[in-house]
Amino acid sequence: MTLDSPPATAPPPDADTDGGKARTRPGDRIFSGLARGSGITLLVIMAAIAVFLTWQASIALAENQGNFLTTFEWNVNADPPVFGIAVLAFGTIVSSIIAMVLAVPVSIGIALYISHYAPRKLAAPLAYVVDLLAAVPSIVYGLWGALFLVPHLTGLYLWMDDYLGWTGVFAYEGGAARSLFTAGILLAIMILPVVSNVSREVFRQAPKMHEEAALALGATRWEVIRMSVLPFGRSGVISASMLGLGRALGETMAVATVLSPSFLIDPSLLDPGGGTFAQNIAASFKEVSPAGVGREALIASGLVLFVITLLVNGLARLIIARRKDYSGANA
Repeated sequence: MTLDSPPATAPPPDADTDGGKARTRPGDRIFSGLARGSGITLLVIMAAIAVFLTWQASIALAENQGNFLTTFEWNVNADPPVFGIAVLAFGTIVSSIIAMVLAVPVSIGIALYISHYAPRKLAAPLAYVVDLLAAVPSIVYGLWGALFLVPHLTGLYLWMDDYLGWTGVFAYEGGAARSLFTAGILLAIMILPVVSNVSREVFRQAPKMHEEAALALGATRWEVIRMSVLPFGRSGVISASMLGLGRALGETMAVATVLSPSFLIDPSLLDPGGGTFAQNIAASFKEVSPAGVGREALIASGLVLFVITLLVNGLARLIIARRKDYSGANA
């Protein structure tokens, strides 16, 4: 071999050569087939769910005498049935937004404290406790919310009415604190460990060389986090937030336990009433008449929730795709 000749290229370690052609090992072919089959199976299941929901929803919508998107009434046992999702969509979106506004900043703070501030002897137990919160069943959260959270929120409601009641959004006229705001607080507590755990693991993957370089240049710990850790973990935090939002959108028993359902849209978030898709399905399923279209109507509302969830996750993927060049993952 002369000095001008290119170096010989060695075959990859996981491939055999047969007459100059790369030959994939049987184990690699099996694993590749299983991985591809798993992905196809997931797509088939999602398509089957979408087809089933659409088919059942079409049966109910054909019998509905109201506008499904704008009607405030839900009377599937009437003749003819009248039902709509205006109140359910409003309650689901509002309670989820409240949960995200309350939970995401706190979750990021917890994740940063565990990953960059807490002593090692404290960080491990604290992370374990946060992990345990994610494993608590939703019905337990619901019972705690109904028996403890609702009675103790009256003082907060009165304070918000005194200082923010002029806005109309936080006006409080008395009664039990079984409102969308209470449901949002409970959902925030439920999604907090999910967002915190994922964000913590992302922050731990931040390149140490970036942090050490910032410290060597005289940056404070907060400046290191602001310039190195947060930009790197931005995509991960968005993904974690979308996971939490998915749970908030579909939460059933906890919301049904603390919310006083009604089919009125009240401008105040503190007044009792409201409803969500999942809560309405759980509360109404056992009351539907077998002879009517009550079950199909609930499935139609579930189809709307299914579409909302897909749109939210699709939007999250678009945001992550636009931000990936700044995440530091390629550094």
